[in-house]
Amino acid sequence: MNILFVSDVFFPRVNGVSTSIDTFRREFLAQGHKVWLIAPDYFIPSEDENHILRVSSHYLFMDPEDRLMRYGHALRHLDQLRRENFDIIHIQTPFVAHYLGLRLSRELGIPRVETYHTHFEEYFYHYLPLLPRPVMRYLARWFARHQCNQLQGLIAPSRPMLDVLRHYGIPTPAEIVPTGLEPDRFELGDGDDFRAKHGIPAQRPVLLFVGRVAHEKNIGFLLKVTERVRQDIPDVLFVIAGEGPAQESLRSDTQRLGLEGHVQFIGYLDRNTELRDCYRCADLFVFSSRTETQGLVLLEAMAQAVPLVSTAEMGAKSVLSEGAGVHIASEDVEEFAGKAIALLRDPELRRALGEAGQAYARQWSAAGLAHRMLEFYRKTIAEAAHRALPSATLAPAGEADN
Repeated sequence: MNILFVSDVFFPRVNGVSTSIDTFRREFLAQGHKVWLIAPDYFIPSEDENHILRVSSHYLFMDPEDRLMRYGHALRHLDQLRRENFDIIHIQTPFVAHYLGLRLSRELGIPRVETYHTHFEEYFYHYLPLLPRPVMRYLARWFARHQCNQLQGLIAPSRPMLDVLRHYGIPTPAEIVPTGLEPDRFELGDGDDFRAKHGIPAQRPVLLFVGRVAHEKNIGFLLKVTERVRQDIPDVLFVIAGEGPAQESLRSDTQRLGLEGHVQFIGYLDRNTELRDCYRCADLFVFSSRTETQGLVLLEAMAQAVPLVSTAEMGAKSVLSEGAGVHIASEDVEEFAGKAIALLRDPELRRALGEAGQAYARQWSAAGLAHRMLEFYRKTIAEAAHRALPSATLAPAGEADN
């Protein structure tokens, strides 16, 4: 199969969408398929630029980590794209990439599907705070219906995310396809080396968050948890690995809560080297996002045999199972901190929970989930071809000439 991905983000920009694209792309190639990707030019190449069409882009004042593709510049490559004879377009993000994907689908005469990676009700509220929440909710739902109804197929990373879209009244044919874990995610990192590099004492208890440092990730709640844990475990350290627009706000919260020396911002890490080491340096992975459509970092932490304490909202609910690598808590500081404290005080309990999580994470095979995605592509292509047949061809025998 010949597949065209279109996305507003990709490496070197690090986030869950980039990781998902890279994982499926690698698995499709390993299974003998061909994959092209259209993505913004960040003026820093990723590790593998093969069959990646980088489009001229410009700076975003409100989100300086990202770049906005120039729609017209992408269309300059239309003749080249026609020669590739793609079977399907898979749109990954809802901004320029969505409308570019629609245009390319029409120009190339092939069906289009899209993965709904972001729960926009919470996202819009944080990034457009001047409008009342009911207005933001209405706009988010209208936006989702408007875009999803323009597709031939819709992919949701989890059952809760698909349930939200169905509740919005979106009837587009859909499939649930999470992003899986590749085998190398289970190769254990060197936590001791990571601690040494970042000045973290070998015996210091470490809580870890990995991900985009964004308002919708609810990291402020984890700072409050850290403050409560410190009352029982005075030398606890909360490591935040990632970058994003909430970073300065969280630094201010760290000072306000008196947590200087108990919170360490690490920044982005290379996924193939340092990130695994970072997971392994932690005694406990903590997570409290309300908007996650899947929560891939939860599985990545499990793959490194790191035990978790996490809330189970939205897509995280599909990933997490109590006792399978995680103790699930509500968004209550006392309850969440109590479960973290109990694990930090009991090395054997941490070890057993981490091993259970690693065994559980092996069920999320990237190869198997790539196969499921390919089957959805085939179904979508077949249905699009069926709809394109002349009406006389579709008529039952004996009726075509009536």
